[in-house]
Amino acid sequence: MRIDEVYLTATGVGLPPRRPVADAVAAGEVGAGPARASGLQSVTCAVDESAPEMAVRAARQALRRSPAVEPDLVVHACNHHQGQDMWPVASYVLREAVGPGPRSCSALEVRQMSNGGLAALDLAARSVTATGGDALVTTGDRFVLPAIDRWRTDPGTPYGDGGTAAVLSRTPGFAALRAVAVHSDPDLEPMHRASATFTDAPFPDGPLDFDAAHASFVERHGMTFGVARTDRGQQAVLDRVLADADMKLGDADWVLLPHFGRRRLSAIFHGPLGIDPERTAADLGTTTGHLGAGDQIAGLDHLAVSGRLRPGQRCLLLGVGAGFSWGAAVVDVLAEPPVRP
Repeated sequence: MRIDEVYLTATGVGLPPRRPVADAVAAGEVGAGPARASGLQSVTCAVDESAPEMAVRAARQALRRSPAVEPDLVVHACNHHQGQDMWPVASYVLREAVGPGPRSCSALEVRQMSNGGLAALDLAARSVTATGGDALVTTGDRFVLPAIDRWRTDPGTPYGDGGTAAVLSRTPGFAALRAVAVHSDPDLEPMHRASATFTDAPFPDGPLDFDAAHASFVERHGMTFGVARTDRGQQAVLDRVLADADMKLGDADWVLLPHFGRRRLSAIFHGPLGIDPERTAADLGTTTGHLGAGDQIAGLDHLAVSGRLRPGQRCLLLGVGAGFSWGAAVVDVLAEPPVRP
């Protein structure tokens, strides 16, 4: 979808302390070989901060950096348990980040796995376009046992904890959102379903094992089917967003990718699409791990804070999530981004 006159006014992150990968190896949480293959130096690990609290921290930072806004929509994207059961986490983000009291604002939760941040961005952009109001997008996840083993649940992709936020508005900001695209292929949904049966409560059998789910899917459908469909989905969303933005892949100064670990990034993005890691926020990903739905917003914020995001540059954001869905967005930097704490 081509986007006109929708702007990013600010971004923010709420990241916990980083834990060196070497410490996890020494503690026996992950083997030296898999740790080395991931290419990570550290992962962000929250000890006493929940996923929504990190999202709120990111949202407050983004709102402090933004011109005065009153969001008409809050969209919170997440992958995993948010610290409470049967609970409207997006309403918590709205209350804690924007303020208590009655207000004309919708608060929605998005569950599109690792593509959740870009799916939320798509919904927010549509809302701003239709209503002229402001929107706050947040993400937040904390990956811990007994349900998730950040090292072994998805081998090769260590998970990190953290929250991210972005503010969208009709009011001109530091960047313009030029295009957003989302594409789905539900025939690949079983690839991440841990069991053929449905349960009465979450995680009855302990930590998830995505490798086992993948193996079961391949046994039923074959490797070629999954690879062909995932490649086709990635190319479809990329072609659509590039056409809507009137650009080619090589026109992007920065390509912000999910922090999937070295092997998976090479197989999905660097090799097939010819994306140079130097054009990405890889230096952030190697210190945080995979932030669930928040990698792309975190990468944009990281480039801004590090001083590398400059007026005149163009950013391409790419994502993929189990289910399967793919997302893409094009952002043009118009001015120096706000980076105060």
